[in-house]
Order: sequence, then structure tokens, then C-alpha cells
Amino acid sequence: MTFGVAIAVPEPFGERLRARRASFGDPAAAQIPSHITLLPPDQVTEDGLDDLAARLEHVAARTAPFEVTLQGTGTFRPVSPVVFVAVSRGIAEAGVLAADLRAALDAPEPLFPFHPHVTVAHHLDDAALDHAYATLEDFGCDFDVTEVALYLHREGEGWSTHRTFALEGPRPG
Repeated sequence: MTFGVAIAVPEPFGERLRARRASFGDPAAAQIPSHITLLPPDQVTEDGLDDLAARLEHVAARTAPFEVTLQGTGTFRPVSPVVFVAVSRGIAEAGVLAADLRAALDAPEPLFPFHPHVTVAHHLDDAALDHAYATLEDFGCDFDVTEVALYLHREGEGWSTHRTFALEGPRPG
């Protein structure tokens, strides 16, 4: 089965961004909760889920909670037809967490450098991507990251949270 590990964007912000994504015509909005990807989709067997969860729990237990600010928009065009809401605070912490998760799972290095973001439009025409970019350029919110989520993809249902793992490490300072 397909899994991913991410930071869920909390409510009410997550649903606001998801509704905006749907309003731009992105059909994936109905099947993908608003999130910041830490580990991209990969495969795990049913028998491997417990081991995966144990590894995620180990990393989460030693990772301190941190603050994230989402502010403004960005794009990966022309490399990829994506518009996103940018992470402006919490970038370093998310990057360390993503690297620790990759190491714990022996996951390969990503094809592109880690760039935390929340996708709000993907695989749409240029006009729709431009509209998404302009519409959310003033979006901003702050939240505490206190857990990471293990998402599973089920055919016909999309992505859903299978389990969350509390970040329990000591806060610096």
C-alpha cells in the first residue's frame, strides 16, 4: 500500500486551503488533506506497517515541537505545474525532521532539495495556476507542530490519516 508522512495543516486553516484548492479546479483537493510533506509517497506492505510505525514513533519521540508560519505563495514552474503556500518559519526544523525520518526508514534522498510547502494547485492549466498564485498571495497563518501523521492511500478514497505520532523531544532554550 502507498504511504506518506506529513505535517497536517490544522483547522480551520487546513480546510480553508483545501476548499481553495477545490475552487481552483484541482480534482485532487477532495482526496488530499492540506499538509506539508515530510516523506513523499512510498510503498509498504500490510505486514510492514508496524515496523514503519515504530520507526516513525522513535523519530517523533526525540523531536521537539516547533512553530510553523505559512505565508504567501510560490511555484515550482516551469519544472513542475505546482502552486503552493510557502512555509516561512519552521523551514529548518521541518528539514531536520524530514532528514531524520528518511534516515530512520533508509529512504533514498529526494530528487529535489527539500522545500516544505502546502500544495494548493497541481496539474492545472496556466490560467488556473496563475489564479491560485494571486488568490492566496496574502494568505498567512501560524501553528504549532506537535505531531506528524502517517497517511495511507486507498484507491477510490484518497489519503487519510492512519496514525499520528507526538513530537516529544525537549524544546530548545
